[in-house]
Amino acid sequence: MASTDANLRAFFQAPKFAVVGASTNTEKYGYKVFKWYVTHGLSVTPINPGSPAIEVDGKEIPTVGSLSALQEAPETSVSIITPPHVTQKALEEAKGLGIQAVFLQPGTFNDDVLAYARENFTTVLAGEGGAGSQGWCVLVDGERGLQYAGKL
Repeated sequence: MASTDANLRAFFQAPKFAVVGASTNTEKYGYKVFKWYVTHGLSVTPINPGSPAIEVDGKEIPTVGSLSALQEAPETSVSIITPPHVTQKALEEAKGLGIQAVFLQPGTFNDDVLAYARENFTTVLAGEGGAGSQGWCVLVDGERGLQYAGKL
């Protein structure tokens, strides 16, 4: 099952978001993707077990160590920016929490991880498609998703 614009709309209709792999390093995509959510005024929680907070535009945003620490996890769409072996563990945790929608950034999955995601989640954005040359990406496709969901 390929990712589609309908998946994009469904992902962004969630009331809450989380970013697994959110980073304090402003050069990393884990920071850039997290900042994108903050900049767009979305309710987003950074998942980073190694840092107590991530600063975006002078504001400290507290992190949580894992998806299990989220309140209302089933109502949360999750972006993942981690290496494939970490992504697999995050997906297994997300499945156990009842999370339905995941967005796997380019480079975060291999064929096995992608197959697992597509078998276990209602909404998956990953791989070929989207407006960018590397496949689906929040930084490239996110605003279109917010428009589809009526949030922009």
